[in-house]
Amino acid sequence: MTKIEKIVLSYSGGLDTSIILKWLQETYGCEVVTFTADLGQGEELEAVRAKAEMSGVKDIRIVDLREEFVRDFVFPMLRANALYEGQYLLGSSIARPLIAKHLVGLAREVGADAVAHGATGKGNDQLRFELAVNALDPSIKVIAPWRKWNIRSRMQLLEYAEKHRIPVPSDKRGEAPFSIDANLLHTSTEGKSLENPAEVAPDHVYQRTVDPVDAPDTPEIITIGFERGDPVSVNGKAMTPAALLTELNGLGGRHGIGRLDLVENRFIGMKSRGIYETPGGTILLTAHRGIESITLDRAAAHLKDEIMPRYAELIYNGFWFAPEREMLQALIDHSQAFVSGEVTLRLYKGSASVISRASPCSLYSADLVTFEESAIAFDHHDAEGFIRLNGLRLRSWAARNGR
Repeated sequence: MTKIEKIVLSYSGGLDTSIILKWLQETYGCEVVTFTADLGQGEELEAVRAKAEMSGVKDIRIVDLREEFVRDFVFPMLRANALYEGQYLLGSSIARPLIAKHLVGLAREVGADAVAHGATGKGNDQLRFELAVNALDPSIKVIAPWRKWNIRSRMQLLEYAEKHRIPVPSDKRGEAPFSIDANLLHTSTEGKSLENPAEVAPDHVYQRTVDPVDAPDTPEIITIGFERGDPVSVNGKAMTPAALLTELNGLGGRHGIGRLDLVENRFIGMKSRGIYETPGGTILLTAHRGIESITLDRAAAHLKDEIMPRYAELIYNGFWFAPEREMLQALIDHSQAFVSGEVTLRLYKGSASVISRASPCSLYSADLVTFEESAIAFDHHDAEGFIRLNGLRLRSWAARNGR
């Protein structure tokens, strides 16, 4: 085994990473620094510090990354209207490169030669962590315990915890719990009954959103302001990125907006089913498309829609720091120069619908589209030549085929 002098562990304080922490200390016999990112997961993170201290960790880092997460990762992704496989708003995928960035930065700061994560060999997160580390600092080694140790079952995991006196919460001792990932953008739930895609997800799976059936019977009207493609205000009140997303999460959750029951294709090669809740993100996606509808040129908008699936796939597969993602981001960001204005939406029973939009940079011309007499000269006869030229190839094709 390669000699490791110091390791920085991505540490949540949960059962898996608590066991991984002990295993790293025991296996490599070196100092382990723990790093915990506050991404708005809603957990009491000081309890994480106490758990790390119990395991003998001397250097414990808990860093509030909520503003950076939304400003530098979520908002750039939303500028692209990114959806993986047409539905998934990439809530887990977009958090991993940020965590990896800080793992690498901390490893450099403390002189660690390795970082470690708790992702399993079946999932996508191992790729997202490790590809990011490869791109940011190839000299740093990555340790993935789930691919190295001989623990192969949940029972063996619990036995290891008992042997090393790692506290196991009573709710972790019985049936395997749901696997939950949460941050400011979303909550995802996998495992247990959800592993059968034919079984209806139980109501208690949902944590951030009310059932749309039980949502208020009265619609709520909100207005979101945009500057250069990024949301900057809600109902006229300017907000920081994290505060704005938090506000929209509350509004969307109350109206049952942003629920998704999805069977997706993992990069590793298998299908998995998850329940996602992305209330604020769903509202923002709808609003962003609304403001783009009046500020983007047709060809620019269509080009964005063409590259979006590729862009979303790159994020899903872990290539946030890859040159091709950065190239696409430059194109997307350039398109947002005039995407400014306000969008008004109706929130009601699980849906967010655009009901009006306005922009000082609008390309919309009422004089051009009106059915009444227009101040702008438009010669209807011009359409005849336009149609004849576009129909030329069709007439040639029809003549050859004997039509």
